[in-house]
Amino acid sequence: MLRTLAPLSGALILSALAFGESAQTKPAFEAADIHASPATRNPFLRGPFLRDGRYEMRFATMVDLIRTAWSIDAERVVGGPNWLENDTFHVIAKVPQGTTTETAKAMLQALLEDRFKVVVHNDTRSVPVYALRVGKRAQIKPSEGAASAGCMFTLPPPPTSGPPGPPLLTWSCHNMTMAAFAEALHGTIFLAPQYLNQRLVIDETELKGAWDFALKFTPRAGTATVTLFDAVEKLGLKLDPVEASEPVIVVDSVNEQPTPNLPNVAEALHLPPPPTEFEVAEIKPTNPDSRGTRLMIQPGGRLSISGATLKFLIQQAWNVQDDTVIGATKSMETDRYDIVAKADVPGPEVDIDELWPMLQALLKERFHLAVHTEDRPVTAYTLMAVKPKMKKADPAERTKYKEGPGADGKDPREKNPILSRLVTCQNMTMAQFAAKLQNIAPGYIRSPVLDATALKGGYDFTLSFSPVGVAMAPAGGRGGGQEPGAAQTTVVPSASDPTGAVSLSEAIEKQLGLKLEAQKRPVQVLVIDHADQKPTEN
Repeated sequence: MLRTLAPLSGALILSALAFGESAQTKPAFEAADIHASPATRNPFLRGPFLRDGRYEMRFATMVDLIRTAWSIDAERVVGGPNWLENDTFHVIAKVPQGTTTETAKAMLQALLEDRFKVVVHNDTRSVPVYALRVGKRAQIKPSEGAASAGCMFTLPPPPTSGPPGPPLLTWSCHNMTMAAFAEALHGTIFLAPQYLNQRLVIDETELKGAWDFALKFTPRAGTATVTLFDAVEKLGLKLDPVEASEPVIVVDSVNEQPTPNLPNVAEALHLPPPPTEFEVAEIKPTNPDSRGTRLMIQPGGRLSISGATLKFLIQQAWNVQDDTVIGATKSMETDRYDIVAKADVPGPEVDIDELWPMLQALLKERFHLAVHTEDRPVTAYTLMAVKPKMKKADPAERTKYKEGPGADGKDPREKNPILSRLVTCQNMTMAQFAAKLQNIAPGYIRSPVLDATALKGGYDFTLSFSPVGVAMAPAGGRGGGQEPGAAQTTVVPSASDPTGAVSLSEAIEKQLGLKLEAQKRPVQVLVIDHADQKPTEN
């Protein structure tokens, strides 16, 4: 009885708050620009953050916007049309002086209600969760209360000998209540959500007070030796999958397109044009003893790249794959450089997508690089239907794509860890699936995939396969280094490895009843017209 009343009381409080706000005018942004997010190689949510008197969220789905505005977990936003987790938006708004990200939530609510005509209500629903419970005997000790409450991450020590295994992640937790620990497991404890299949964790331990303990587990990357469930069990606790009644926000209605921006919104927001070049930059040859390539974006608009070839830099700056770069010379693939550059950006954060045009400008200036794009015949993949095995989706369900198992919780990685890539798609059309394949498996797919399945409507399915380095045998014709106009080739995934590895191509055919067929068709490529072998002096 108590278990049912707790979430219900939370819902009643939320309802009272919502009613109180509706009885008076909510605070509002002074001006706001909303537009569809552009295509990007990194479609992850940026924000919310405040800078220069503006509130910004970029690449935000409607679920992101609603859960931010109403301060609720994404898993507790239910209902609504099928595009709610697929379409993404940029929201940039001018805020009154003294606004914080917390006080901006009511403004975001008002914006969504005004521009998207969002209508929501509070409710309770039975949802799948993990219940944190006591096992045979808790192995944690009561906290002395000296340390501040929270879990601190400790970097794993470097391997002393032999090939490196999966890192053992250690979280030292002090002065933690079990309710706070349950919340941290699906929130702040890095990589723990990999194991939770987007489920919330609720505290059913009935342990009172605060506790000290260390949580140690390895990432779920196919070679996990200590799972999150193992780690929790070593604490004398356990995570049981259950259904529980939880407070939710139900989306009653929402428009897919916002009302138009005001004509003078850019002036009202005082949006400065993005910088077109770095404020200062240094390029130097990489130390011959250095191994590997690293690219880091640091606070204050600082970009640090080490061990990069000119071809790699071109691929990053123009967002193109290896096979769609034509005209690279041998030195572009062998000579390596270190770059340290500083962008003049407001605030401590820089949007990663703002850096690539600046990197383009730097390469043009220092290497006298000249490029152009054009369509050329390239061997690329077409998605075909053979004997489809996918389940027809409920059209009322949202379109979803996520890493991890489906609603049934079945995880093939437990029996065959080498199938470390596992993705679940819900109510996804074949056109959407074909468009996502480059992001799902960039090592296998280097050019846009064309949907030729002729299958209508959405489907539910999971797809498990092995990383490209495990499942693909070396093959020639990687592209690049060819003369302009030369036909490009695509690496064809190999068959299953005797170790149990499964290539993307075989997984799609055996698990989905589809086929990736290599065909030659016009694809946009980046042609290198000229580049100096060495950069100009710093």
